[in-house]
Amino acid sequence: MPEIGFLYFAWWTPLVFLFISGHLTNVATTIYLHRCMTHGGVKLNPVVSLPMRMWLWLSTGIVTREWVACHRKHHAFADKEGDPHSPVLLGLWQILLMGWRHYRIGVQEPGVVEKYGKGCPDDWIERWIFSRVGVSGIVLLLLVDVILFGFVWGIGIWVVQVIWMPILGGFVNGIGHWWGYRNYQTKDESRNFFPFGLLLGGEELHNNHHADPKSARFRRRWFEFDVGWIYLRIMSLFRLAKVSHAGFDRPRRSQPATVSAEEENPLMARAPAAGAE
Repeated sequence: MPEIGFLYFAWWTPLVFLFISGHLTNVATTIYLHRCMTHGGVKLNPVVSLPMRMWLWLSTGIVTREWVACHRKHHAFADKEGDPHSPVLLGLWQILLMGWRHYRIGVQEPGVVEKYGKGCPDDWIERWIFSRVGVSGIVLLLLVDVILFGFVWGIGIWVVQVIWMPILGGFVNGIGHWWGYRNYQTKDESRNFFPFGLLLGGEELHNNHHADPKSARFRRRWFEFDVGWIYLRIMSLFRLAKVSHAGFDRPRRSQPATVSAEEENPLMARAPAAGAE
């Protein structure tokens, strides 16, 4: 049986582990929660969707249906009264620092999850584990981190992993509606803030996404980089993902947005029931 902290053999090993785990959270969020379950632009084979669900349960405790409902409502009321996390309405620092709180307020509003969370997984593992004992995943992750890196480094890594998602969400929802350039004249204040969001899985191309929410591809111009789309292309080669919509051609800067029916009414494009083909 390995000793506690057996992976800590150099000062840089916890940092590498933390970077990899954070990247996994970003990828699972943008591909599974966002592009697949919320907007239905891609279908995932259970071989990849189930590990993503498991990792999100461990690292965030997020309930898929709640995340999806909050984000669909965001698109339905983007930067208008009713948007759960608009920096235009609430202020940039409020979203950057307290975005997690506005997320909780949004999903706890009566009827929001029932109205906007349709089409999400409802299998036994979702009902009995991921949704019912969400906090247990985070506790289990703490145990794993301590076993791998010892008490001091393990607890430190765990704290960063737990706050990683709130920081990511606050950054994307805050900066993405406050600062950057626009390829499309959308009805909201969405912005692209490339190249400062290269580690965000493509979520930094926020204006592109709001112009065509259902698209599984966020990149629109030659200098833009969407790592989530690269992963989806690789998965497609092995038939682990099937893209149903990849968006329109590269825009001119002054080109108006082609607003999809989903942006007008997110429930018109419902995500696949279990994120699988």
